[in-house]
Amino acid sequence: MDEKRLRKLLNDLQKGRISEDHAFETLKRLPFGELGIAKVDHHRFIRRGLPEVILGEGKTIQQVNAIVGEMLKQEVNVLITRVSPEMARGVRKKFPKARINSQARTITITRKPFRKQGKGLVLIISAGTSDMPVAEEARESAEFLGNKVEVLYDVGVAGIHRLIDHEKKLRKARVLIVVAGMEGALASVVAGLLDKPVIAVPTSTGYGASFGGVSALLGMLNSCASGVSVVNIDNGFGAACAATMINRL
Repeated sequence: MDEKRLRKLLNDLQKGRISEDHAFETLKRLPFGELGIAKVDHHRFIRRGLPEVILGEGKTIQQVNAIVGEMLKQEVNVLITRVSPEMARGVRKKFPKARINSQARTITITRKPFRKQGKGLVLIISAGTSDMPVAEEARESAEFLGNKVEVLYDVGVAGIHRLIDHEKKLRKARVLIVVAGMEGALASVVAGLLDKPVIAVPTSTGYGASFGGVSALLGMLNSCASGVSVVNIDNGFGAACAATMINRL
């Protein structure tokens, strides 16, 4: 439940459009729905401005379907991240309207139009094509959270002219999410060119000495471009949440 729906419920009760029993039945599921295997946080959007999102990794198909069912009772949109192909098939079997992005490993179930809350453009940039799965997770998440989103893929430092060629798009953005593996240098380059917030996402892309993304993580944390914010390895969702909070200010 979001703030707009809660205010409407209270207003309808005050004006006698609904009964006390109806309001009670609606509110009794707040702040969370108890499923035994999970406590679904219906109150999160009101409290934080960001809804609960389901992490598919580590859960069974049955558990995810139960959580989805509980969330849909509140007439909200649902996002599931880190979804395996098997889980995607299992969720879509129960919820046929589920939209799957296999590259991002996400599932979105839309019950109502997404409300645009961001004040500007969130631009998602990937260094290489191999970084696109994480960038796509960021894109799906940022759009789900109500942002206008554009992408700029495969513009890494191995051919920096590819990035410079899109200067107008870079300057148009209000917040930038930069996704890069290997040494993670692209975030420093982008932040060094612009006066906009840059959120860096290190990916696990790279050969042995990249240490599964640790090299990119350390490179981004040690950026010589001041003010770069860094999220965890492969955490496109976390970057989208941070960008959303900035874009609403």
